[in-house]
Amino acid sequence: MRSLLCGTMLKLLYPRLCALGGDKISRCLYEQTSRFHSGQPLFVPRSFFGVEDYLDDDNSRPYTYQKGKKSKNPDKHVSFKQRTIAYMEPFTLDVFISKRFVSASLTHRVTSKQVAVAGTNSNDIKAVLKSRSDIPACLAVGRILAERAREADVYTASYTPRERDKFEGKIRAVVQSLIDSGIDVKVYLD
Repeated sequence: MRSLLCGTMLKLLYPRLCALGGDKISRCLYEQTSRFHSGQPLFVPRSFFGVEDYLDDDNSRPYTYQKGKKSKNPDKHVSFKQRTIAYMEPFTLDVFISKRFVSASLTHRVTSKQVAVAGTNSNDIKAVLKSRSDIPACLAVGRILAERAREADVYTASYTPRERDKFEGKIRAVVQSLIDSGIDVKVYLD
């Protein structure tokens, strides 16, 4: 099977190589192997490592290169909102709640830098709270995050819950605490 693939590749590549550099290129790219197929010597492409390169489906590049992600609809129009949303609403809220702690952060979309961070694992909040993962802890994280956001001159943010998260309970407490503390949060629910 491999010899058939190599033979097909040779037939496709040989005219291109001869057009580019004549016989000089073709002699140095192919080496003769000791195997014979139906009485004819078998020629395989010579690789940098001494073995042939494995090619991907469209036989254009070696397997070591990443395939470019191809869109299902390459002619799809990107709307104005999709192109400008990162600049119109540059700050996003990220809330993470586990069984042991709560953390929230405001991130700038374009530069991917965290502007303000608050969590119940920090030493100053740990000492004050009874539990680090209940609703009062979520409210405290929201208040502290709002203070730090105002220090960084951030007054608006957008929040889209993750697929597994529901906008209720502890997550809603963090967002509501931010809103009550003076940060305008737009919540995008699907």
